[in-house]
Amino acid sequence: MPSKLYPEDQKRVDEYLKTPLHQVERKPFNAWLLLGGITLMVIFMGLVSRLLSWYVLS
Repeated sequence: MPSKLYPEDQKRVDEYLKTPLHQVERKPFNAWLLLGGITLMVIFMGLVSRLLSWYVLS
C-alpha cells in the first residue's frame, strides 16, 4: 500500500520507528493462551460466587 505521507514526512516516520525503543522483540500473539486465561477466570469467578451464595444462604 503506498504511503499517503509526503516523502520527507515518511522519512521522519521511518527514522522514528528505527530507534531502539521500537525494536523490542515480542513473542507472537497466542490466542489459545488468552482463551485459556479467560476460561480459568470464568471458572474461578463461578466458584467464588457459589462459595459466597452458600455462605450467605446457609
